[in-house]
Amino acid sequence: MMAGIALPVLLMISAGAIDLHHAAKVKSELQDALDAATLAAARSNYTAASDIQRVGMASLKANMPNYFKDGGGDVASFTLPSRYQVQATATVQVKTIIANVFLPPYGKLFDDYLPMSASSDVLRASRNVEVAMALDITGSMASYMKDLKDAAKELVGIVVQGDQQVFQTRVALIPYAAGVNAGTYAEAMRGVLLEKTNITNVAWHQGAKVLTGAATTGFTAPNGHGLSPGDYVYLTGFATNPTSGNSLQNKIFRVNSVNGNVFTINESLTSRNIVANGTRTFYRCYDSQCNVAVTSPNHGLSTNDYATITGVSGITALNNNTYKVTRLTDSMFTVPVARPSGTFSGSNGRVECHYDGCKVRKFDSQDGVMRTLASSTCVTERPYASGRSVPSDVAPSSGSRTNLVGRMYPEISSSNANPCPTPVITPLTNDITSSNNLNKIIDDYSSGGSTAGQIGIEQAWYAISPTFGSIFPKDSRPNEFDSSKTVKAVILMTDGEFNTPYCQGVISQDAVDNGNAGNKDYQINCGSTNGSVFEQSVRVCDAMKAQGIVVYTVGFNLKTAPLNSVTDTAYEVMYRCATDPREHFFATTSGRDMKEAFKQIGRDITRLRIAR
Repeated sequence: MMAGIALPVLLMISAGAIDLHHAAKVKSELQDALDAATLAAARSNYTAASDIQRVGMASLKANMPNYFKDGGGDVASFTLPSRYQVQATATVQVKTIIANVFLPPYGKLFDDYLPMSASSDVLRASRNVEVAMALDITGSMASYMKDLKDAAKELVGIVVQGDQQVFQTRVALIPYAAGVNAGTYAEAMRGVLLEKTNITNVAWHQGAKVLTGAATTGFTAPNGHGLSPGDYVYLTGFATNPTSGNSLQNKIFRVNSVNGNVFTINESLTSRNIVANGTRTFYRCYDSQCNVAVTSPNHGLSTNDYATITGVSGITALNNNTYKVTRLTDSMFTVPVARPSGTFSGSNGRVECHYDGCKVRKFDSQDGVMRTLASSTCVTERPYASGRSVPSDVAPSSGSRTNLVGRMYPEISSSNANPCPTPVITPLTNDITSSNNLNKIIDDYSSGGSTAGQIGIEQAWYAISPTFGSIFPKDSRPNEFDSSKTVKAVILMTDGEFNTPYCQGVISQDAVDNGNAGNKDYQINCGSTNGSVFEQSVRVCDAMKAQGIVVYTVGFNLKTAPLNSVTDTAYEVMYRCATDPREHFFATTSGRDMKEAFKQIGRDITRLRIAR
């Protein structure tokens, strides 16, 4: 009996809860639509109340097509309390669903409808909005790319409005994987890649001079011999089989001392080994092995860099070979080729460099094998300036390697290929109508490669930085940092651990072995230039937040981790990067969650410009 008595009440409560949930959902949609409509009215140049009402209603109807139909009970009002403000109120009649079917008296109580209301208040003198989205398009996102695309496009739809006359709302896109493809902006960011310099001279000695005397106390050289202690000389014209002492013929010796025109070597001189067999001559060498020296002005090479030589006349044995060089001066270096037989000098030809910054990269891998990688339009993290451990958004300069961002030489030849991602960055734009608009760009994204999240985060910062962003076209240059005029926000999204650090343009030896970045055959034999990818990511976020940039983070299927003092997981990066983790960090586990997170972020960014 008790159950029978209680059952109608329980049914009424359950039905009412379903209807109220539906009504609450419509109310949320109404609030979003009313905010957008009020913003549209506020952006317009109209000052007449009738025009403001017309613009606001047009937007509201477009965003809520099932309501505000002629003859219905839905109402909305847009007013101008002052020239700088637009206020709006709206009420829609939400038809009951469950209660109307199962409990007619409940439905009839409200005449089959539940009224839902919302209000919005916008300052017409509002702020511009600049948003940069760093989107993870790595291989692990392959099954969720549609969800990511839908989420990003929905945010674009919320943030970017059609009317840009009063203020601008712009979005930049930073798709990232093993690197960030800078596209046509690559040269401005990482500099013009070097290829070849001209050779003006090739020689294995600095000049041959005939000795004017030889004694056990030393050799006498002509005036202007140019020798100094520590130099190396190659001797010819001596007896090859002296009866006592070592032969000096065709050997290299270090100069021990120089006294005027007399010099000694690191070999005891005897009356036997100084015996002449022809014209006694010394050749002043460039190094201890009398290796060939190449003169190429501004070659840019450092000791142990690789270089390829072509087109040399004279010492043709050098041609079409790659050597590890020893730098002598800005214009000269030696290669490990000693005294070519029968040839003393050469000229002409070209030197192709292979250091970080050249068109083709050659380097020693972890196993000591020389590897060759071609350049790309992708970029990597910017090396910290000398003596500093903090990131910078200073504009890059192609005239100086100091301020340039890192280059990327991707590995594309093995089964663990890790290429430069195809999707390129899109600087700030409000284009939502052209044939290559923001939504079309997002739709064309494809997935693949490992996760260099630190690079995506850094490039998102640069996209809205007025200093770094000076490299972009006029319409895409960020506004100055002034929170009273421009809201700047960055959205960081990732689904995996950051596993791709770089050193000198190549994946570094400390890359973890959990993906394509772990191909040790193509990891350079040096550690990450900026240290831990996790910690450097947080440093970039801290620098952004210090400039007033609001940072939102979306972690997708990330393993939770304790928040220790050392940041070493992507979860910790996302948590610590968020401006306020309680409001700006979203830990999502499904495509639906991810889309909802982007929607909430879009609403929040939009509401940053709403007065109440």
